[in-house]
Amino acid sequence: MAGIVVVGSQWGDEGKGKITNFLAQDADVIVRYQGGDNAGHTIVFNGQKFELRSIPSGIFDDDKLAVIGNGFVLNPQSVLEELAYLNSQNVKTDNLRISDRAQVLFSYHKLIDVLQEEAKGDDKIGTTGNGIGPAYTDKYARVGIRVCDLLDRDVLSKRLHAVVSQKNELLTKIYNHAPIDADALVEEYYAYGQELKQYVTDTAYLVDEAFRAGKKVLFEGAQGVMLDVDHGTYPYVTSSNPIAGGVTTGVGVGPTNITDVVGVAKAYTSRVGEGPFPTELLNETGDHIREVGHEYGVVTGRPRRIGWFDSVVMRHSARVSGLTKLSVNCIDVLTGIETLKIATAYELDGKEIKYYPASFKDLERVTPIYEELPGWTEDITSVTKREDLPKNAQAYLKRIEELVGVEIATFAVGPDRDQTNVLLNVWTGEKF
Repeated sequence: MAGIVVVGSQWGDEGKGKITNFLAQDADVIVRYQGGDNAGHTIVFNGQKFELRSIPSGIFDDDKLAVIGNGFVLNPQSVLEELAYLNSQNVKTDNLRISDRAQVLFSYHKLIDVLQEEAKGDDKIGTTGNGIGPAYTDKYARVGIRVCDLLDRDVLSKRLHAVVSQKNELLTKIYNHAPIDADALVEEYYAYGQELKQYVTDTAYLVDEAFRAGKKVLFEGAQGVMLDVDHGTYPYVTSSNPIAGGVTTGVGVGPTNITDVVGVAKAYTSRVGEGPFPTELLNETGDHIREVGHEYGVVTGRPRRIGWFDSVVMRHSARVSGLTKLSVNCIDVLTGIETLKIATAYELDGKEIKYYPASFKDLERVTPIYEELPGWTEDITSVTKREDLPKNAQAYLKRIEELVGVEIATFAVGPDRDQTNVLLNVWTGEKF
């Protein structure tokens, strides 16, 4: 029995999908435990690029189960569109399972998300407008509607009419918006439920049975630790818990089932949307990394903000998620940069600090303390062993390990799955 969690160690977009897809080769069950269709992951499989928002990365291995857990807020329309897209590309989807306890994201959640963001003006958070925040709000206000409710027309109708009555008060009186039609929503979402019901089951029971049978379970997070609602750069965060602890509530398994936590990171840092970013590069180097790394959001298409590798952020992530291994991506993107920098600490009011401040005002005042390392010019996209990397690239990876305090299990020199090089088998502990 083994349970491995893959978490983003920065602000998302670290390449979790690729690493999950890579580790899924040896897994029996792959589970998404939080988030929604606001976070896309790009997977290159058999030379073809797939961009998914809801379906777990494990869908590409049809002998494994790809599970959407109860911690996920599910947009039925989005899921059905992804299923149709995958089927059109000859990807089988019979191995998908959806938790009957997952919350449903409705069209009114998206509408309210956009209206709330517009009302904030200059204080906007940078939401994708996909309705994730309002859906989680309903969940914790105990007025949310779950996947199991979609399968019963009477239950769905009763609950939707009650919720829509509240939403229309908000829409008409606060935002001066037209009311929404509850009857139309009942018909639309009941139809979605009928299309999805073949995949719906008690996934907590399913995953527990897999553990009891000695199977390997891989948990796939969305976003990243620095977007965690409790441990990220609040309020510029998502509405769920991407940290490894989110697995226990987002799937319904005990923490003792987690045997390893793999933190995925880029060899630099990127961020989408508003919020503090101490190592941000607002210069030609940042522009260069953005273009070479194709740093544009999968969901929004927005250009990502770029910065140097931040070991303060990574140590914070290692602590709150209990990282046991690192997976470092996009090393090839740094090729050709003469001098590289890694933030080893911050300076705040004249004092050196090695922790990540909670206060937004403190974060606005910190100055990164950098260590400079020489870059490399050699093409590394075909490298398959750490010792075959240029010496400067080897030294860069070693310094990351030293500063973060977690060993690197894999490093990637390109976007394809076969460009991910294994130093340590996370499943068995075998070193290469």
